[in-house]
Amino acid sequence: MFDFIIRGGHVYDGTENPWTKTDVGIKNGVIRKIGNLSNEKATTEIEAKGLAVSPGFIDTHVHSDLLCTKPEIHHIKVLQGVTTELFGQDGISVAPVSEETKPLWQKQLKGLNGDIGDWPWNSIDEYLQFLEDSDITGNATYLVPHGAVRTLVMGFDGRHATQEEMEQMQFLVEEGMKQGAVGVSSGLVYPPNVFSNKEELIAICKGAAKYDGCFVVHIRNESNHSLEALDEVIDVARQSGVRLHVSHFKVAGKTNRDKFEKALEKMDDGRNEGIEITFDQYPYTAGSTVFHAILPPWMHSGGTSALLEKLKEPEIREKIKQEFKNNEDYENWVLTCGWENIIITAVSTEKNRWAEGKNMNEVAELLEAADPADAAFDLLIEENAGITMVIHWGDEEDVIYGMRHPLQIVGSDGIFGGKPHPRLYGTYPRVLGRYVREKQALTLEQAVRKMTGAPAQLLRLKDRGFIREGYAADIVVFDPKTVNDKSTYENPLEKPVGIKYVLVNGQLAVKEGKYTGTTAGKVLRQENSYAKVYL
Repeated sequence: MFDFIIRGGHVYDGTENPWTKTDVGIKNGVIRKIGNLSNEKATTEIEAKGLAVSPGFIDTHVHSDLLCTKPEIHHIKVLQGVTTELFGQDGISVAPVSEETKPLWQKQLKGLNGDIGDWPWNSIDEYLQFLEDSDITGNATYLVPHGAVRTLVMGFDGRHATQEEMEQMQFLVEEGMKQGAVGVSSGLVYPPNVFSNKEELIAICKGAAKYDGCFVVHIRNESNHSLEALDEVIDVARQSGVRLHVSHFKVAGKTNRDKFEKALEKMDDGRNEGIEITFDQYPYTAGSTVFHAILPPWMHSGGTSALLEKLKEPEIREKIKQEFKNNEDYENWVLTCGWENIIITAVSTEKNRWAEGKNMNEVAELLEAADPADAAFDLLIEENAGITMVIHWGDEEDVIYGMRHPLQIVGSDGIFGGKPHPRLYGTYPRVLGRYVREKQALTLEQAVRKMTGAPAQLLRLKDRGFIREGYAADIVVFDPKTVNDKSTYENPLEKPVGIKYVLVNGQLAVKEGKYTGTTAGKVLRQENSYAKVYL
């Protein structure tokens, strides 16, 4: 007798093969039989006639590293069909830390990852053990964050690493891989990663490549210098042997649209050369990140506390204003997209809650500030930099063009808090509803592969991402005729529709579109019993 039988659904197995109408039998958290089960019985039967049955969605870019331990907040992910997430993004995450660097990262990450109080861990192993001991709704995988290992070696110093420091960082990445990480990440616009050079990136990537890990990277520039930034990380992969995955691929700014196709060609060329390259993308024309990312890189040397002190200096404020107007040497969101396209999504205090959902021109007007830059500086100081933003950067035509590319994987980059980017609540149903059913940008088979089989391949998951006998029973049952997102920029906390059932490790997390309270998620550690040797 099975625990579950899903009967008569259209099974999309994660390979992009055409669907097949069949039954799926599940027992003890595992898919035990696929086929005609009309003579079999189960404790629970799900009638899936007219519905799609797919592997659980795997989100390759999230910021749930802390709030995954709060099911009452985090369950929006399983309501979208997401059963596995990849933590440790952008080189800025919660482990490894020391007693000295932990307070720095708790302050630095509050706006991005949320706040759950003190962190009872230092190492990656201890952090993953903390997750294993917590009630989590979905499965968790982890990347070694470049910035975390850099601060262990050299603090928040705004300089290049020495050869000895690069060797220490490589060693720490290897230690993280041994403890179960699936790769290494960096965000080359965020401190302290922004201060690194190519040689440092090659060093940390060698540490991941030794264990067949991936390099998941927010490239150094996604606008005016995006092609050069992409060249940099492709060469890092070339020289280190690592597998390259580009985070939230985009080319920002109307004047840069011609670079979009060229960037995809560069990734194709890298593939043809023999470098394993993929990228993820969210189905929106706006991004979201920490608000202090608008500031030039030199402002971030020394960490958040030093940054806030600098913002109090009139001379420094004037210097930043001039850079906002004409400096193209860094990811200058103000210059590329304009204050009117930068919207505050979350603040830390009740005092400034009024700013959530307003663009910076509106904020400046309400604060009676001389200009939006002054309003931004004052708000950062008042909120101890604990602010996130949405930036409207592009065109839907480009989003669709990237979505159709064979190397594309769906990733949400969802950030909790305040009035978040709608991708937190809507990414996966939006792909299935708007881009499969309405715009026919993808077939349903293609979309499912980009959400399941392709990310499983990236993360080298051995028993996830496909509907196959012997695989873990992470399964989504949805209605392809009604599935859609309801989350908008104005009302971002609206739950999606059409996701009927979600199983995580063979337990029912969503039933008839409602969260059941089940916390069946597991930590999926990379098995690193042996190392491959590069160079």
